[in-house]
Amino acid sequence: MRIGFVPAAEPVSRLIEELAKLPGIGPKSAARLAYYLLRMPEAEARALAEAIIAVKDKTVLCSSCQNITDSDPCTICTSEERDHSIICVVMEPLDILALERTGRHKGLYHVLHGVLSPMDGIGPEDLKIKELVERIKTGSVKEVILATNPNLEGEATAMYIHKLLAPLGVWLTRLARGLPVGGDLEYADEVTLTHALEGRTEM
Repeated sequence: MRIGFVPAAEPVSRLIEELAKLPGIGPKSAARLAYYLLRMPEAEARALAEAIIAVKDKTVLCSSCQNITDSDPCTICTSEERDHSIICVVMEPLDILALERTGRHKGLYHVLHGVLSPMDGIGPEDLKIKELVERIKTGSVKEVILATNPNLEGEATAMYIHKLLAPLGVWLTRLARGLPVGGDLEYADEVTLTHALEGRTEM
């Protein structure tokens, strides 16, 4: 005799449904996370919930570099210790964390928030490319490091930006090929990223 499936309580079902929307989280993983949260001490659960709400309510995009920040402009853009004549262009905010761990990049950043991907319907207007061009037009930037991932979409995005910026007279460089083809910048180790920064080449 087959034992019928007992549905979860509505709040639990809703939590599972919401967790399953996260990248890399399938229905089974979502259910495990939901029941883990259910067993979590109330204080810890409330702290997690408050942190999620705060990250939505209290963060904005830096009006200069487009990185996620709780102050505008962000601390990197306002730092007098950074070289404001160099901008490193990355795909996502996580890439900044990876590059900052190396301690080798002393300039500023610009976050595109994605890459060109016609197959997914992502064009130049969907990225923070216009904002980058406006920054370069101020004339204070001497070098732009294109640090998009070394895959098809990353290369296409780098070439598109190169085409836009080349007429503006800025020195355009690309991270060296110490990065594995098809890899993601955020997963690269500090040594690999350091070599890639130091060995960057002119485009």
